[in-house]
Amino acid sequence: MTEKLTKTDEQWREELTPEQYAVLRTAATERPWTGELLDEGRAGVYTCAACGAELFKSGTKFDSGCGWPSFYESVRPEAVTLTEDRSLGMVRTEVRCARCDSHLGHVFDDGFGTPTGDRYCMNSISLGFTPQA
Repeated sequence: MTEKLTKTDEQWREELTPEQYAVLRTAATERPWTGELLDEGRAGVYTCAACGAELFKSGTKFDSGCGWPSFYESVRPEAVTLTEDRSLGMVRTEVRCARCDSHLGHVFDDGFGTPTGDRYCMNSISLGFTPQA
């Protein structure tokens, strides 16, 4: 079980850049093909940029061609929470950090050729990366 991290809106604003705050706390989306971690190819672990929780292993990352880092599964099922998102006139599944409830991106079932068939399409700005030692 992941221990929950709760902070006030003011605390998040102080700790995150304005761009991170917009994505992580208000569910904005960064522009495709602009994220620093899109082309990251080293072995390591992707973490939540807000709280540092481990989210994805580099071995599950793949090039989906969508413009955002894509993974076929989270580091463990309880690392993320999935909720229905009906914004923008469509139905999608939103992915949030289970520890701090920060918005990470969306998951789609169009990850053809992956072991799970899923494509976790994550905002690069919502992630941190720790290279494998």
